[in-house]
Formats: sequence, C-alpha cells, structure tokens
Amino acid sequence: MNNKRKILGVGLILLCVAGGFTWGVNASDQGKSGEKGRRDVEPVNNAQYRTECGACHFAYQPGLLPARSWEKLLNTLGDHFGESAELSKEVQSALLTYLTTHAADRVDSKRSQKIVVSIRSSETPLRITKVRYFVGKHQEIPQKVWEKNPAIGSLMRCETCHTKADQGSFNEHEIQIPGVGRWEN
Repeated sequence: MNNKRKILGVGLILLCVAGGFTWGVNASDQGKSGEKGRRDVEPVNNAQYRTECGACHFAYQPGLLPARSWEKLLNTLGDHFGESAELSKEVQSALLTYLTTHAADRVDSKRSQKIVVSIRSSETPLRITKVRYFVGKHQEIPQKVWEKNPAIGSLMRCETCHTKADQGSFNEHEIQIPGVGRWEN
C-alpha cells in the first residue's frame, strides 16, 4: 500500500511537471496579451493615443518598439514619415509618457522581449516593419501577397491580416489574409 502511494505521488508530480506548472492560470488564458510573461503584447489601453494616432493609422502597441524609438518618433512629429503630425506639447508629453512606459524594453511580454533582443543597441528603429524580429516573422509571405493586394498594400497595416491585432494578439493561428484566407506556416 505504501509503494502505491509513492508511485501515485511521483506520477502526480510528473503530471504537474509535464503540464508546465499552470496552477492559478486558466489554460485558455495562456498566450493572451497583457499578462506577465505572455506571448503577445499589451493592447493599447490609452484613449488619447488611440484617438490621436489611431485616427491616421493603426494604433501600434507600445510593446512593438523600444522606448528610444517612441522618443524619437514623438520628438519628430513635424516630419512624421513625410507628413506633419504635430501635437500640442501637453498631448505630445502625455503620449510620450504612455508609449515609453509601455515600450518593448520596459514590459515583460514574450513577444516584446523577442523584439528587443532583435534590435541592436545602436539602432533606433522607427518602423516595426524594419525590426529584424518582424522581418523574420514575415519573410515567408511572398511580397505579391501583401504588396499587390489592394486590401493590404503594406505590411504596416497589421490589422488587415492579424484578426486580433487591436487586442495585442499577433498569433499566427489568427491570421486571415484578405483574398487568400488563413495563413499557415
């Protein structure tokens, strides 16, 4: 009887180890964004940022670029990729605080950390599409699939293929390319 308890105890321990010690974490929550150590990035949770920046383009999550990139972007709004996107000093300061506080190098989501690791300390990327991590994730998609597709046109339009991009989820199983369908690696 004593040996059966030991075997049962060892089996239970092995089961827990194989299960990845998920006590306190609902298995359906694993991989969601915004939680410590999760795979994806924290969704945009700042209404002012969503209004000011999201009015012209996808409101990119702060966790997609390091703080130094957000600083440079916000400090050069007079020439924002060929356009003037100037804001009042107060709004600019508030957005800078939000973006740098939640930047890829200041949060602990797994995807943000992978982005940071892929950027050399001497680099200050201004476009997520130029970050090595991003390039690596998108290199298997033929250029004609997105560039010549009128529904996409550019890899900057995350929300056109990533069905939950606005929630900070860039899971490859949630990709639906307009005119192509679900994308599988």
